[in-house]
Amino acid sequence: MNEEKRNKQARFLYLLLAGIFISLIVSSNLIFLKFFEWTPVGTVTFVLSVGLIPYPLTFLVTDLISEFYGKDRASDVVKVGLICALLIMGLTLLADAIPAREGSPVNDETFHSVFGLTAAAVSASMIAYLFAQLIDIRIFHFWKVKTQGKKLWLRNNLSTIPSQLVDSFAVITLLCTFGGIPWDQYWLTVSSLFIFKMLIALADTPLFYLFTHLIKRHFGLKELEELDV
Repeated sequence: MNEEKRNKQARFLYLLLAGIFISLIVSSNLIFLKFFEWTPVGTVTFVLSVGLIPYPLTFLVTDLISEFYGKDRASDVVKVGLICALLIMGLTLLADAIPAREGSPVNDETFHSVFGLTAAAVSASMIAYLFAQLIDIRIFHFWKVKTQGKKLWLRNNLSTIPSQLVDSFAVITLLCTFGGIPWDQYWLTVSSLFIFKMLIALADTPLFYLFTHLIKRHFGLKELEELDV
């Protein structure tokens, strides 16, 4: 592969990963008002938001960006993702505030029940998201250098799991502080969030190995070698 083609494909891959990351972040904030029951063991049932389904996958994407483009590029994507999510939230709130005309297929009540996002929930989610993602990127880079580019499972999980713990504590603490969740549900909610996210993090490890192998083979990368965009 010549240098020009290689650079073009490296840029496309970076934009693709960034686009997937932003899509996951935006969708998790748009769909979070729907809840489901999860019973991992016995009769213990957790109530979780469907927004948790796409959100943990964002850490897989930032790990891939960190692996192949470095922590600065991954941090840039996180910051752009935050701006895009806030923009979407702002437009959604604006649309919610505009009265629907008579005969509109979706009336004000229906629209508000689906997209009428609570300020506390969105604010808590965005603050926790920023801290958790930046922590994940820095821990990932630390272990990447420490292991000389080896032991993918170690840096994938030792970056994602601690950052998910920070995220779970941060978002629930903020929600309880702002009145979104009662304090007597604090520990149950934190534990259910963290367990779900940790299981997703462990489950995506084979995907991290697969994508890393395919990208390294395609671009002919050596250990610790990164793509330039």
